[in-house]
Amino acid sequence: MTKRIYITITVCTFLSFLGCTKLDEDLHGQVGTGGVDSENVPALLNAAYIAMRNPYYGPYGWWALQEFPTDEAIVPTRGGDWDDNGAWRALHLHRWESDHTRIHSVFRDLLSVSYVATDVLQYGPTAQQEAQARFLRAFAEFSILDGWGQVPYRGPGEDVTEPPSVRTAEEEIGYLLSELNEIIDNLQTERVDRASPDAAKMLLMKIYLNRGAFLNRQSPTFANEDLQEVIRLADEIINSGKYALIDDYFLNFAPNNGQSTTENIFTGENRGGEDAATGMTNMWVATLHYNQNPSGNNGFCTLSDFYDKFEEDDLRIGGSYPGVTNVSGVRVGFLVGQQVNQNGVNLTDRRGNPLSFTREVSIIERDQDHLEVAGIRVIKYPIDYANGSTSLLNNDWVFYRYSDVLLMKAEALFRLGQSGEALNLVNELRAARNASSLTEIDENILLDERGREFYWEGHRRQDLIRFGRFLEEWQEKPASDPKNLLFPIPLNQLGNPNYIQNPGY
Repeated sequence: MTKRIYITITVCTFLSFLGCTKLDEDLHGQVGTGGVDSENVPALLNAAYIAMRNPYYGPYGWWALQEFPTDEAIVPTRGGDWDDNGAWRALHLHRWESDHTRIHSVFRDLLSVSYVATDVLQYGPTAQQEAQARFLRAFAEFSILDGWGQVPYRGPGEDVTEPPSVRTAEEEIGYLLSELNEIIDNLQTERVDRASPDAAKMLLMKIYLNRGAFLNRQSPTFANEDLQEVIRLADEIINSGKYALIDDYFLNFAPNNGQSTTENIFTGENRGGEDAATGMTNMWVATLHYNQNPSGNNGFCTLSDFYDKFEEDDLRIGGSYPGVTNVSGVRVGFLVGQQVNQNGVNLTDRRGNPLSFTREVSIIERDQDHLEVAGIRVIKYPIDYANGSTSLLNNDWVFYRYSDVLLMKAEALFRLGQSGEALNLVNELRAARNASSLTEIDENILLDERGREFYWEGHRRQDLIRFGRFLEEWQEKPASDPKNLLFPIPLNQLGNPNYIQNPGY
């Protein structure tokens, strides 16, 4: 009987170090990279960073699995548009199964990051190169742990025709904590788009804060020692003096955001048309209407119940933005109501009706006059018109921001009974966002503030699970089954006997 293992690898052309192609390989024997030595390690490490783009950059990968199963995002079926055999609806309704195409593709691409990063380790990297590769592997494995609760892994040079081993959630948490603490001192870089000690500290904070949720998803627990570690790590980042909240919230996501803000701690690099990621373009195209600039696919929306969590003067709600609105009429933040072009002239939909985005949206839109305008749209990343709105652009993908350090610390303080200190941190953030000061704090307020600060950034599912709210009924979604706290192991992975399919699938 022939053993056939499917994996995803990223192949880079070593002659130019520029082009990368994602391949689903059908491997019948041992795969080698003949001729590779320590001189090629910089290219291999760059390939590992590039591999991050497939699952992480843009709205169709890990972001989709973190946003559409939540109260923050929806893809309504608009007549024949965005039906996709019900795949998008299944995410919002929590009706996915183990053959869901997006769950399969994201799982595959996360494994690719892990394996490509691991491959770097067998060719004599320096201590700093090794630490970078191990961080990227840990970063991807944390996402797999978050989504699937068990994590496949390979050692450097391991026979890829053999099925990878699999760690349980508890084993993986122990491994990640040990791994990050071992490499953190070698992550010496000043580049925000490369893994730094502060990026590792943030990942450690997330592991400690979510440990009890990953081990007991239906009733998350929070050990005092884990919460104390969150606070300790947060204080190290805060006291470094390297980061500060800024007045221009959307500058954190604008072109050149890797160099122009003191809030971003870890980003994914884009370089305007050179070796960059098409996923960024989709952050605009997937949500904007066909008759806007850039012309969109008229799909992704937020929900009015979520939009109503914001105060009118909160800067995070958005508005006109230089270099964007004066070029196209598009605003940043939430787009609701009549849309205009750069001259302030009202736009229409394809039927000639006013292009006025409505608060109301249904998961299946049937009214022909409402199809194209249903739902509040979101522009979190200001559009880079200077480099061409449909080219490969300069907006870096944002992974970690300083405000998350503050809110994770606030949450840890609150769970330790130190509500006053937690409230002060939340109000410090709210003041920077021009939101009114709060007089009290509880779990609902903390969760809402995380929603306001990190909407459309791919954090919501993890937050809802940690706060015990993920299975609740919300707009256009009924209450759901506990099995949905984990995604299923994709069907095409179950040939590996080391997996145990998650309960309920």
